[in-house]
Amino acid sequence: MSQHPHSFPKLHNAAWPGVVGKGDDDANPVISLDEMLDLTAAAEVDGRKFDGVDVFLSEPHISIDATDEDLELVAEKVRSRNLDIGTVVAPVWTPTGGGSAAGSPEEVEAFLTQVRKGCEIGRKLRELGVRPHGVVRIDSATPTAQWFEAPEKNQSTIADTFKAACDIAEEYDERLAAEGEICWGGMHSWRSMVDLLERVGHPERLGFQADMAHTLLYLLGYNAPEDAILPRDFDWQDEEKKTAALHELTHALRPWTIDFHVAQNDATVHGTGSHDKTGRHCLPNDPNGKLNIPVDAAHWLRDEHGDVLQVCRHICWDGCMFPNDVMHQAETWNGILAAMLSVQDAHGWNEPSA
Repeated sequence: MSQHPHSFPKLHNAAWPGVVGKGDDDANPVISLDEMLDLTAAAEVDGRKFDGVDVFLSEPHISIDATDEDLELVAEKVRSRNLDIGTVVAPVWTPTGGGSAAGSPEEVEAFLTQVRKGCEIGRKLRELGVRPHGVVRIDSATPTAQWFEAPEKNQSTIADTFKAACDIAEEYDERLAAEGEICWGGMHSWRSMVDLLERVGHPERLGFQADMAHTLLYLLGYNAPEDAILPRDFDWQDEEKKTAALHELTHALRPWTIDFHVAQNDATVHGTGSHDKTGRHCLPNDPNGKLNIPVDAAHWLRDEHGDVLQVCRHICWDGCMFPNDVMHQAETWNGILAAMLSVQDAHGWNEPSA
């Protein structure tokens, strides 16, 4: 038997770390989609390779206004490297043409326009045969400072906007996943995230995207101290308390989880601009990392009885904010692929051949 016996969940790399946080200095220019695909396709561990990529629907990678011809070219680029596309990220933020989901009618309309365009591209990529699974990722695009100016009003407005987004997703037979990232209002704490999902109340169209780096910060309550499960000065050597805290968190959010990011985190916040106070992504073997990746992934990928869930047909590595000299090293991606395989080995499954 192979030392990596499972074929699901499929293993994806994210393309957007080539764009997010890039271009602000000469040492870290944007890394093109072609190069991100090449880096992904080149990685290999024990004869296994990445199965696909998750992509950002924003220039310079893939324009949210991409034509059919543009998308056919993207599909061919991905297919030629023996990869698939999974989740696509709708650029719902103001700098990328969107607007706050809690904002003015004009801002909300801009938000929903980007959701519609993202769903349309998602459907076209499915029709091109290069996207067998995945969701359309969104968040509230509402800075936490704005949300705290009128929490109840803003939470209600975001819920209404997300309901409208669900109606759009239904038109295209897509599902939306709201990423649990603490820098976005209404999603900045685990209790607020659950509250928002429940207010929307359309689990068939809107679910939760769990990123192990971001959700770790939910435990500490950086932007919502009243919702902290662990103290800020928590001793991360206490595995028993960490496990209990993760159990409490995932008990609330796992039923909503439809997309999953494998990641490492050192329990500090990091970010720039609108992404301030967000989870610091570390390489999987970072000595300051607080997660035991395959063990802690179980909280999200197995149910209360310990049985493997088959909800997420692929999992993705999200490694933003690494400098380009790290991202250009082959060993970086081989190490990431090895971490992904450790999760698949621990919580994977096989399906009968068609």
